[in-house]
Amino acid sequence: MKKLIPILGFVLSLNAVAEPRATGDLGVVIQREDGKTLIINSTEHKQLAEIEGLGDLSHASVVFSRDERYAYVFGRDGGLTKVDLLNDAIAKRIVQAGNSIGGAISQDGRFIAVSNYTPGGVKVFSSDTLELVADIPAEYDDGKLSKVVGIVDAPGQRFVFSLFDAGEIWVLDLKNPKQPAVQKFRNIGKQPYDALISPDGRYYIAGLFGEPGLALLDLWNTSEGIKRILPDYGKTDEKLPVYKMPHLEGWAIAGDYLLVPAIGKHEVLVIDKRQWQLVKAIPVAGQPVFVRARPDGRQIWVNFAFPDNSLVQVIDVKDLSISKTLTPGKAVLHMEFTPRGEQVWVAVRDDNQLVVYDTETLAEIARLPAKTPSGIFFSSRAHQIGL
Repeated sequence: MKKLIPILGFVLSLNAVAEPRATGDLGVVIQREDGKTLIINSTEHKQLAEIEGLGDLSHASVVFSRDERYAYVFGRDGGLTKVDLLNDAIAKRIVQAGNSIGGAISQDGRFIAVSNYTPGGVKVFSSDTLELVADIPAEYDDGKLSKVVGIVDAPGQRFVFSLFDAGEIWVLDLKNPKQPAVQKFRNIGKQPYDALISPDGRYYIAGLFGEPGLALLDLWNTSEGIKRILPDYGKTDEKLPVYKMPHLEGWAIAGDYLLVPAIGKHEVLVIDKRQWQLVKAIPVAGQPVFVRARPDGRQIWVNFAFPDNSLVQVIDVKDLSISKTLTPGKAVLHMEFTPRGEQVWVAVRDDNQLVVYDTETLAEIARLPAKTPSGIFFSSRAHQIGL
């Protein structure tokens, strides 16, 4: 009987340390100034852990493993960090380039693709070990390397991305990772700066900074090539300074509408995605940065560049008008909906706060401290195309 006492004590100590944790309501918050991330519980509005040592997070994004256990953090310094959300620790970290702008995870969850500014190109890694699987230099014009932006995952074990300097869209097929295949679409327009993919994985749309309009690729019919959307919008208007580049990732597609920020203008553009024609330009409070759709498509939440970045506006898709203007605090950088959209979390950098709103009543329901928060990413992204 005495021999059982030490064993029982060991079991009890294990239970005390290894408290079970579900992954479905976890999230990662980027603390951009100090190279740290918070692990949070989105249901309980609670911080669970702070992870340090992730490098330069001044422009960071996150994807999740399909089992929602791991978060892959893409840092501006080329760092790729695999964070264990159950053990509150870094599982592995590599620095794979000099300057990185984002990444994506493959349809089957086996591969992580990273888009790089320096050197220009895409590198693909095993999601398990972070070992290099493929290196795709973004070469154009006899050996020049282009910055790569707007990388997303697509059905069919593909990644799609844009070449900022070259004005091209490439589709990388990894069905056979030992022999990756690349399909290139040239002359899509000047300086694609970001892109989105529709929630069904069919349409890849790149915004153009160097000229009016957007570039559309139908991934069901790639033989049709690139279609230009709104090529004449704003063509004769005075060019205004752009205080912060709009972000297209985190698609805003609601029913038959695509809603995108207008570059340098105080407008959100509503495009009919059946005909790809402009329906309406909605006047908003400033230059929009993120235009995010609630999961049910009924609301669009918009934040803005300086000097209007203390505001958030809510668009009612039913009549395409502003239903509410909110003032969460100084320097709103990002917004993230809970999986079914009953709440939205807002990162308020200069107030060091995360603000949570009820999306039905538009009432504030919680505030949490966070040091210079920027991106907010919930683990439910693991099951969404392009996020």
